[in-house]
Amino acid sequence: MRWELFSYQLNPMSLVRVKDGSKRIREPRALSADEFRQMAEHIPEPFRTMCIVAMCMGLRVSEVLGLKWCDVDWEGMRMGIRQSYVYGITGAVKTPASQRWMPLDRSLAEKLRQHQLRSFSPVNTESWVFANPATGKPYWPGRIQENWLVPAAERVGLGRIGWHTFRHSHSSLLHALGVDLKVQQELLRHADIRTTMNIYTHAVPAALREANSKVVRLVLLPAQVA
Repeated sequence: MRWELFSYQLNPMSLVRVKDGSKRIREPRALSADEFRQMAEHIPEPFRTMCIVAMCMGLRVSEVLGLKWCDVDWEGMRMGIRQSYVYGITGAVKTPASQRWMPLDRSLAEKLRQHQLRSFSPVNTESWVFANPATGKPYWPGRIQENWLVPAAERVGLGRIGWHTFRHSHSSLLHALGVDLKVQQELLRHADIRTTMNIYTHAVPAALREANSKVVRLVLLPAQVA
């Protein structure tokens, strides 16, 4: 794959089989917009905004933590997914397809503005969006999950959830809204659905923005959704 001797559209790990080791214990939970709002009421800031970004954008938690203010284009209403942050280490995102500019709905942009104003220290463009004020570095997601996400979800009867619940929920909301399959792939930044779709089908940027806005408004502004 490195030397392009054959196609690298396929993740080689998908070919690995471990006896009795690849059976999913349970299906990942997908939250409805209403369930997410109920849970979010019991999560304090800035962790609530982290959850909102993950839910509305479908980002992995490593990508949420990897956001810097320079990745937010306020004029162009878009967000750059450039790097990940995993337990103290800054690295590349999961796949080349994951690194790209994503549409930023105005309602979500306003949430980020409010979070920026709440920051404890002056913000510069190279600052982490979700920095622990005690260290200046991104938070540890495991602690947030155990201290806030899990208790909040259990408090409203949703059972145990994790950070990936938000990405899975975002995907489910796109599907429920009838968003075109190729647009879903672009918004979730999956490497491929089918090779032919990657090569011959191209999502229109306007379609990406419209589809993302539908999810954001469903999550943040339920009264405005028909």
